[in-house]
Amino acid sequence: MKQKIVNYNPDILDCISNLSSDEVFTSPLLANKILDSLPVSIWKNKDAKFLDPGTKTGVFLREVASRLNYGLRDIIKSEQKRINHILKNQIFGLGITELTTLMSKRSLYCSIKVNGNKSITNIFDNNNGNIHYSNTKHLWDNKKKNCKYCGARYDIYEKSLTFENHAYEFIHNPSIDKIFSKDMKFDVIVGNPPYQLKDGGHEASAKPIYQLFVEQAKKLNPKYLAMIIPSRWFTGGKGLDEFRSNMLNDKRIRVLDDFLDASECFGNGVSIKGGVCYFLWDRDNPGDCEITTHDKGEIISKKVRPLLEKNFNTFIRYGEAIPILKKIQSINKTSFAELVSSRKPYGISTDFKGKNKPSINSIKIYQNKGVGYVDSKMVNSNNDWINKHKVIVPYAVGTGDSKTDYIKPLYCEPGACNSETYLNIGPFKSKKDCQNVISYIKTKFFHFLITLKKNTQHTTKNIYEFVPIEDFDNELNDQILYKKYQLNQKEVNFIEKLVHPKND
Repeated sequence: MKQKIVNYNPDILDCISNLSSDEVFTSPLLANKILDSLPVSIWKNKDAKFLDPGTKTGVFLREVASRLNYGLRDIIKSEQKRINHILKNQIFGLGITELTTLMSKRSLYCSIKVNGNKSITNIFDNNNGNIHYSNTKHLWDNKKKNCKYCGARYDIYEKSLTFENHAYEFIHNPSIDKIFSKDMKFDVIVGNPPYQLKDGGHEASAKPIYQLFVEQAKKLNPKYLAMIIPSRWFTGGKGLDEFRSNMLNDKRIRVLDDFLDASECFGNGVSIKGGVCYFLWDRDNPGDCEITTHDKGEIISKKVRPLLEKNFNTFIRYGEAIPILKKIQSINKTSFAELVSSRKPYGISTDFKGKNKPSINSIKIYQNKGVGYVDSKMVNSNNDWINKHKVIVPYAVGTGDSKTDYIKPLYCEPGACNSETYLNIGPFKSKKDCQNVISYIKTKFFHFLITLKKNTQHTTKNIYEFVPIEDFDNELNDQILYKKYQLNQKEVNFIEKLVHPKND
């Protein structure tokens, strides 16, 4: 049988590969999901002004124009006059590079020459329309170490030939609100800002920058702000403590869609540890937030609730986890984190390699990829732990997906210590106590409570905050713990479905 040929014209913006992990392109489908969070009335407002402060492909600008063109059809009858009005008076963008500025002009005006004969508008007398780009420079501090605006490192972005400049105008220009007009006021700021700056580290260790776009946007005081950013800010992220506090206490965030896996938004080629989220900030209507959690194409949690629950100091990602956590804390408020050491408990770094054989003054050390022996004089902290029973757990665990990441505990006997590769738990009075602690760590109950705070590979002391300390005289399992904390079957089912730690 002859195969039927079907004509298919893909959206060109679905076919563009990301330039880097710092700047991830947005698909038209995702852009429209974010725009759906805005009130329908905005598309019928011929005076509303929209800004994308970090436009890449121009997808947000194009989809906003399309929605306005439909919403204003009864207000401005002539299609050409309507298009001219929308593009001249309502839509504005800031390019982040010369290339993305050209792409954005092509998407919005259908021509990189906005005043050319192939442009869909004839209202502009300049070649750029309302998409502005400036080759902005970093402002270095007096010691030429970091940029005063974004914190970029001088040795990487000024001297290096490897990286582009990446001085984004939106967060580097103190007069950003006057670029298009001295009286310009934006009703809606929307977009997908750059996520991070390379600082010599890798992935999660790179310096986040998306929070600066959110903060700058709020300073412009629009009616609505909608952006998609990494979800890492919920509980972690380098230098995000103040940003996190401000966001969690901001009652104007009314919608939050949280994706545990970033590939659900950006495709399989994009890996962002901890997932991504998009939010709607509504200036004039504070209240509780509609929080929706997505995983594997399903909505696993949807509730209207505060971002910061009463008596909690962090965001609880899963709404169904809140009553479970409250039950636990009503019975036992003593945190397991009190037993967990800080990073580098004995002052010995991860890259340390001990000797293969013991000597007179050496002690055993659990280190990266095995064990060795270290001179006892090199231990410069917590020396009193050495001759006691301990449990050690890796500092870096899994892939950053806390639902499946498995914390593999080890018994650390008297006369032994560990490098920065591990955190220390204890000390305890006997090996049996340590074995019972290990049985506890292996439960789904334990991993569930870790999941509420862990969204990267790093498993710091703070990650164990919600885990209660138990009586370690006996071995523990999930059934014992579920019964102790009076969890009903629905709550047990939620834990069992959510966490599947894989012992690799």
